Amino acid sequence: MRYNPLPAQVYQRNRATLTKHLPERAVVILHANDTMPTNADGTMPFRQNNNLLYLTGIDQEETILVMAPDHPNPDLREVLFIRETSEEIAIWEGPKHTLEEGRERSGIEKVRWTKDFEGALAGIVNDSDEIFLYKNEHDRATNPVPTRNDRFIESIKRQFPLHKLNRLAPLLYDLRAVKTQEEIDAVQKACDITDHGFRALLSALRPGMYEYELEAILSYEFLRRGSRGFAYQPIVAGGANACILHYVENDQKLRDGDLVLLDVGAEYGNYNADLTRTIPVNGRFTKRQRDVYEAVLRVKNEATALLRPGANLKDYQEEVGKMMTSELIGLGLLTAEEVAAQDPKSPAYRKYFMHGTSHHLGLDVH
Repeated sequence: MRYNPLPAQVYQRNRATLTKHLPERAVVILHANDTMPTNADGTMPFRQNNNLLYLTGIDQEETILVMAPDHPNPDLREVLFIRETSEEIAIWEGPKHTLEEGRERSGIEKVRWTKDFEGALAGIVNDSDEIFLYKNEHDRATNPVPTRNDRFIESIKRQFPLHKLNRLAPLLYDLRAVKTQEEIDAVQKACDITDHGFRALLSALRPGMYEYELEAILSYEFLRRGSRGFAYQPIVAGGANACILHYVENDQKLRDGDLVLLDVGAEYGNYNADLTRTIPVNGRFTKRQRDVYEAVLRVKNEATALLRPGANLKDYQEEVGKMMTSELIGLGLLTAEEVAAQDPKSPAYRKYFMHGTSHHLGLDVH
């Protein structure tokens, strides 16, 4: 394993906190992500379901968590199912968790093989009234491929049609927004790795390089420091490419006199960093580039000063919009008349600043 996992006590606390938000006689069932195919017999690198990782620390495929805190059988109140390993699996794929390792990593006493799950399911669910299941509820999620959790929801509907089904996502999303110190340390580690990559890139940047060469420098620095790579698909955008919000081709030459925008971050133990910086390819800003850079920097610093516990994100975005409007007028990109005539639902500044100011950070970058 490339990273130092969080202590089992973190996952025990997370489960205990979730339990406090459950009604009586409820059961939570949460599956790992699938290992996704590519072509022929190839597969993509496995990426664990972040909610399962948050509750168990198990970063392995074919894992299932069952929590039934009020179940009359103490042995079924908290059960972890993990993939059974073998000599053949160890030879072809490497070692998997033993039952004891599953206990040590998760802090769950009752650990069984995944093959036993179906046989145990009825005994757990039949002594429960409500079932909490997970579905990805991110506003911009497209979900074109049914996940293991999606498929399990349909199975539960068929097997237990008289039980009440509940959404697990809102509970976990609220809990995950508040980080433990151990989680903050993991995010900080990802940020530190990102910082090393950025500084290595700064010393190497020259006109005539290609965007992908900068991506390669970052990848090298991230991997050599214990990261599994980028937290999300990296954006290395020179010149006009920087005007494409989700530019990911990273295949163009960097020209003397241009700027290059970097939107990159390393992951560490599935926790993520997210850094955006814009720098001159030749090491020096033109006057106009510096004027724009300093305007953005002022907005960033003032926006940071507004962030504090209890701040409302909607109000925060509106205040940042006012700052941005003022700076855009100062740069001559907007006029006071345009702002006075703007549609409040579509402020004039959105021509140049069309996205949100900030987002949460942790196991997900959004």
